[in-house]
Amino acid sequence: MRKIRDQTFVTHAIWALLALAIPVALVEGRWSLGFVALATLALSFVPVLAEQRLGIDLPVRFVAAIVIFTFATIFLGEEMDFYNRYWWWDIILHGGSAVGFGLIGFLFMFTLFNGDRYAAPAWAVAFMGFCFAVMIGAVWEIFEFSMDRIFGANMQKSGLLDTMGDLIVDCIGASIGAFAGFLFLKKRQLGGLTGILQEFVVKNRRFFRKLGR
Repeated sequence: MRKIRDQTFVTHAIWALLALAIPVALVEGRWSLGFVALATLALSFVPVLAEQRLGIDLPVRFVAAIVIFTFATIFLGEEMDFYNRYWWWDIILHGGSAVGFGLIGFLFMFTLFNGDRYAAPAWAVAFMGFCFAVMIGAVWEIFEFSMDRIFGANMQKSGLLDTMGDLIVDCIGASIGAFAGFLFLKKRQLGGLTGILQEFVVKNRRFFRKLGR
């Protein structure tokens, strides 16, 4: 499949590592590791497979970010116990995901205006992207709370401190993603984030028919 071949070296490296971990885990009788590696590999292919289903064309850097996040969260975070071994692991993942959801929220709002930069103030479109990302973070914290209460899990770790810390990091990450959207509308740059937005718009121009009018 062309979409799979066209991905970045990092994406292919993670896929290869997970594919190798599955038979190694089975040979060693580490069933949990094998299952987690298989589940992570399957989930990491979702963005590529969803492109055809949804009729969108994702930038390879965006796909790479999703694959890295999935690998870091499930395989490294849960199975390799990075969450407990490195106190900052959860913070980085929460912040990174919030940036991504901020970008996604902005793009969603921008498509509703068909790419019209002047349909609404730039700050308003960016703010909606921020709200979208924070909402995702809040729903996730509710999920963690529910899992702890119903099934006796320990997803919240230190309870209120963990929840509030995650929400604060989510707000910071969402602000960065939303600000990138704001600068994109103002035709300015913010590292590679505005570049990802520009690449998505170019690849999916049919959703942004009013862009440039």
